Formats: sequence, C-alpha cells, structure tokens
Amino acid sequence: MRVFLNPGHHPGIDPGAVNRGYGVTEADIARDIGNLTAGYLTAAGCEVKTVQSNNLAGEDAAYTNVCLSANSWPADVFISLHCNAAAPAAQGSEVLVYDKWSPADTLAGCILRQITGSLGTVDRGVKARLGLIVLNSTHMPAVLVEMGFITNDKDCRMLIDQQDELARAIARGITDYITERGE
Repeated sequence: MRVFLNPGHHPGIDPGAVNRGYGVTEADIARDIGNLTAGYLTAAGCEVKTVQSNNLAGEDAAYTNVCLSANSWPADVFISLHCNAAAPAAQGSEVLVYDKWSPADTLAGCILRQITGSLGTVDRGVKARLGLIVLNSTHMPAVLVEMGFITNDKDCRMLIDQQDELARAIARGITDYITERGE
C-alpha cells in the first residue's frame, strides 16, 4: 500500500491556524505528527511519501505540487493532516472527504474511530467538502484529517503533548482500512 501524507500548510511560509497562547502553528504540528505517522506506517509495511508544500495544485511553482505528486507517484490513499480553528469552545476531531459514499468515506471512518477511541476527542464525524483541492484533485481515496482544534486549549494541549499517540491512531486507522479492503 502506498500512502501519501500531506501535513497541511508550510512552516515558514504558510503557518495555517495559530494558537498564540501556546506559541504553536498548524504547519508545525502537522509536520511533526506527519513525520511520526510516516514512521509507524513504514514499520507496518506501507510505502510512504510525505510532502508538505505551499503548492497544492500548481499555484506556487517554487514548491512541490502536492496533488500532482500524489497522482503521479501514484498513491493508493492520500491523507492530509490539519488542525481545525474556530471559536475557543469548538473542539474535537473530524475527517473530511469529497464523497460520503466512497472508499474515502470508509478510510475516514477508520481514522476517526482510532483518533476518538484512543485520545477521547469529541467525534465531529465524517463530512463531505467538495471544494477542497486535495480532495477533488487527487485520483485515489483522499481524506483531510482535522485532528483537533488548535484554538481550543484542551485540544491544543493534546496536539502538543500527545503527538505520538495521535500519529499511532492515524496510522492504525489507515492500516484498519487496508485490512478492511483486503489489500
């Protein structure tokens, strides 16, 4: 199984959401959890490619094109890692897909069950988001994992202090999907 990991945003260029109180950015958290997840997936026998880039689909030629890289590799599944942001009361984990009735929906459910079951985050469900380029411009089952709300103090502490547990949960969700699909 070839797993393409896309930690969201780009450290030093596009920080994504920020929690100024804790001094952390979405780009840095996604990078760190992405690296840990890649290690667990490699140990489980997956071939992993990780690209964190400001260029999702050709908008910044100075950096690797994320969707083109995933499509041309070609990946079997695409996982984009992010931290959600909203009002401070919002919390929990959710996984976004292009189509709710697809293999991506199955993949999303496997990942979300592992995160919420292992870390006890609020289960915000699997949601369809047609307009996200990493979901609508990739040719394999693709999901965008909103690991937690960087703007919520409880979730932010989890994103900082439990990165290894979160990475293991994401990797287990992906391997659950592989097992479920019989691949």
